Amino acid sequence: MENEALLEKFQTLTDEKSYRELSVYLDDQLITDIAELIHEDPDASDIIFNNLSISRAAAAFRILDFPLQEDVIRKLSAAKIAELMNELPADDRTAFLEELPSEAVKELIKLLDPEERRITLSLLGYKENSVGRIMTPDYIAVREEWTVKQVLNYIREHGKDSETIDVIYVIDEKGYLLDDFRIREFLLVSPDTVVHTLMDDRFVSLHANDGQEEAIQVFRMENRVALPVVDDQGILLGIVTIDDMLWIANEEHTEDIQKIGGTEALDEPYLDMPIFRLIKKRVGWLVVLFIGEMLTATAMGFFEDEIAKAVVLALFVPLIISSGGNSGSQASTLIIQAMALGEITVGDWWRVMRREIISGLILGGALGLIGFIRILLWNTLFHTYGAHTVLIGATVGISLVGVVLWGTLSGSMLPLLLKKCGADPATSSAPFVATLVDVTGLLIYFTVAYTLMKGILL
Repeated sequence: MENEALLEKFQTLTDEKSYRELSVYLDDQLITDIAELIHEDPDASDIIFNNLSISRAAAAFRILDFPLQEDVIRKLSAAKIAELMNELPADDRTAFLEELPSEAVKELIKLLDPEERRITLSLLGYKENSVGRIMTPDYIAVREEWTVKQVLNYIREHGKDSETIDVIYVIDEKGYLLDDFRIREFLLVSPDTVVHTLMDDRFVSLHANDGQEEAIQVFRMENRVALPVVDDQGILLGIVTIDDMLWIANEEHTEDIQKIGGTEALDEPYLDMPIFRLIKKRVGWLVVLFIGEMLTATAMGFFEDEIAKAVVLALFVPLIISSGGNSGSQASTLIIQAMALGEITVGDWWRVMRREIISGLILGGALGLIGFIRILLWNTLFHTYGAHTVLIGATVGISLVGVVLWGTLSGSMLPLLLKKCGADPATSSAPFVATLVDVTGLLIYFTVAYTLMKGILL
């Protein structure tokens, strides 16, 4: 209801061309409501941004999805774009620019003030998906010889330009990071206290070339609102804040979910992506999986004689391969999630394998027992399988143990193997694991059948 009222009021003031009243009205709204208004009426985004104060315009712009940001920039005048780009925090500006074509980046960088241009070019110089790309140079740094009174006076003077004043950093004359403090530590001591008397030299920092996923794990473990970023010499370059990490974590989670589903990661919202680009993202994996599933027919063709002699074996093929695929999908999803949360690493492969061997045997045993009982019960009721019911039940039961065990091992080890090779573990998606286990599951099933039934049914 509130969003409807906001949209209705906006349209009324726009139709009446009451732009002075519109500016006052928009500046009184929550930034999230402004962003929602732009989502509801993207064609009016230029009117919205031209009638917002520049600080609120920048705050709204930074929380929009990239396609909307791009649309906004196309509609604004060069002067307004320059004002907006210079007002944006350096990390948010860099995140936007790195999504654009190089020619567009060159044109936008020309609009920046000299200092903002220097900062932006510096951030863009770091490799993609590194901490350096998302750090901001807007922080509060003080000297160890200062008193707490001097620190507080410095914060009052420069704090408004900082990304956060929750954490204060101590550096020497060369910019080397010495320590960090939460601001409460300065507020709770005498103003005459000298900073170096409070230092304990225990702090956590990130390196500018660290991966953003690694930074997410550090934030999670250290429970910080901001972390300093240093170079090889320990010089403080900037800071990364928790809001940036939450944004990155959400993007990483979305990409992983899409990859687990057997598609390439989408680089824009589903409904904004042109249909042919969406098809292109999906067709590659579908073709790979389809070719993989064709091996299932090859495997069945290899055992054609056995199937001809004991047609009853073919009845249980869907049961066998679906059980193996399901167990593999479960295992791969659990392991990928655990790796994303930092709960396990490649070095834990043996511990993971031991757990999955035990899990696979127990799960396979449970399914095998159910399958065996089902075959006996079905034959008792309907006389379906004839004189060799127990043998058929044993074949299905033992095969299920082998197939489920293989599925859990494949699903758990593939993500770790890909990580070891430097690939994205999410690409060992559930469909990929399921396809692999389908083919190998048939080999296990017919091998068990041939071994148990040789000279009897085969």
